[in-house]
Amino acid sequence: GFKMMIHHNEIKIQTVANRPSYHDLRDSLNSILKESKILNGTLVVTTPHTTCSFFYEETMHDTNYYDDDYLHVDINNVMEKIVPKMTSEHQYNSPGPKHIEFGLSLSDSDYPPAKWVMLNTDAHLRASIYGTNSQTFIIRDGELLSGSLGRLYFVDWDQLRERNRVVNTLIMGE
Repeated sequence: GFKMMIHHNEIKIQTVANRPSYHDLRDSLNSILKESKILNGTLVVTTPHTTCSFFYEETMHDTNYYDDDYLHVDINNVMEKIVPKMTSEHQYNSPGPKHIEFGLSLSDSDYPPAKWVMLNTDAHLRASIYGTNSQTFIIRDGELLSGSLGRLYFVDWDQLRERNRVVNTLIMGE
């Protein structure tokens, strides 16, 4: 008979500063899938981070000197035209004074007590425009149905500083 299994895991990501940070999750997802021993079902990835997105795309093989895939460089160039990088306060309406007050009250080690860490409205806009904080894949016979060139990328649009990010995975099936 059918026995539903559930497997949770997380991928920890260290981002870079001064440019959007892209991460290919393919190897991590395949490793987590193998560990789960689930052969047929679905894999869902999510992130709680509001300046981040997932997107499914082909690997383009060529990279620049930062090791950024050319397609990611192209995405950055297009996004810069749509939502220019935030370089000073009042460039966008947010963050407003109430949000700055809230941000300064946080004691999280990821948020140094400084107003400049909240000058990331561009990252929030890019994440909202680009979309999803989750993706779902089908698993058949122990394989992700993502094709040979398909990659799931995680991008953090926040360019202000290095960050510790988390991607949560849930695999359900048999």
